[in-house]
Amino acid sequence: MYTTERLKTIRKQHGYTIYQMAEKIGITPSFYSQIENKRRRLFYDTACLIARVFDMKPDEIFYINK
Repeated sequence: MYTTERLKTIRKQHGYTIYQMAEKIGITPSFYSQIENKRRRLFYDTACLIARVFDMKPDEIFYINK
């Protein structure tokens, strides 16, 4: 699973819309959507903000424990 697919899955599992996530981390909904749709690169600092929303470590967004 790609990181972007993982982001979308985690967001939906927590019941957040793209608009809600963007608001929580301080970016535009368009920018957040572009990250999830592989049009923008997910940088580590943004991953840290997203991870904080989900009470996760940033590495958990990038890597899947099997």
